[in-house]
Amino acid sequence: MPCRRTCHKKWTGLRHLIGFTGRAFACYFGCCKKNGTYTPASDRKKIMAKITYIESNGTVHTIDAENGSTVMEGAVKNSIPGIDADCGGACACATCHVYVAPEWLEKTGAKESMEEDMLDFAFDVRDNSRLSCQIKVTDELDGLVVNLPEKQF
Repeated sequence: MPCRRTCHKKWTGLRHLIGFTGRAFACYFGCCKKNGTYTPASDRKKIMAKITYIESNGTVHTIDAENGSTVMEGAVKNSIPGIDADCGGACACATCHVYVAPEWLEKTGAKESMEEDMLDFAFDVRDNSRLSCQIKVTDELDGLVVNLPEKQF
């Protein structure tokens, strides 16, 4: 829980100018440590979801992906082969194409029109094809299974 002191609220609007987050200001002013509302970054637990990537040759990779990131970001951070992510997650290519396991389709959400357009450039598009840069990791996706196509382009 962040500090609610007015001295912090007054400075919060300026945080972008000097690069502090609201919590960092709390630490900077020191009162959060005194009243027990400050949690050092090293003690904060990141909420993670397990995601399984299955390569076209059957090799399985299971990773922990941070909530709020995308399935593509989890693959790139963990060096999963087969996810090229040439555009960096901007939905401007189809090199993060995956096949979502049928039981997970509803939980991953519907495809947006931009994603549908980009999938036209993907290899071997199927009904369960998605761009992994467009799937946000949430608690609901813990255990998600995606298969990778034979190639990306």
